[in-house]
Amino acid sequence: MQNNVSIYTGVECEDDVFLGPSMVFTNVINPRSAVARRDQYLRTLVKKGASIGANATIVCGHDIGRYAFIGAGAVVTKEVPDYALVVGNPARQTGWMSEYGHKLKFNEQGEATCPESGQRYELKNGRVAKLDQ
Repeated sequence: MQNNVSIYTGVECEDDVFLGPSMVFTNVINPRSAVARRDQYLRTLVKKGASIGANATIVCGHDIGRYAFIGAGAVVTKEVPDYALVVGNPARQTGWMSEYGHKLKFNEQGEATCPESGQRYELKNGRVAKLDQ
């Protein structure tokens, strides 16, 4: 966890999660100063190994998948799949990342190899899974 990170009730982070400087989680969809909504906090789960870049905002109720990579300044408004790379406002998926944080390049058979670790991945039915366990 870097400086100025805001984590509120309802947020759960698994092991090996990176939270970049000044990123923020929300916990209520429609906050109002004069309306108490403590009973309406939504849960957000950040799964193992995910990285969230500086100044990103994670709108509550949307889980972040294992080893997903959220770009700096992104505004996440929906679920992020395992290994997905998302950027922008609203955040849109632009690719897939390895567990070592490298963008994966898939061949015609739907396979990719991380250039640093040598781990192999498979893209099938819009999801990525690591082949080497």
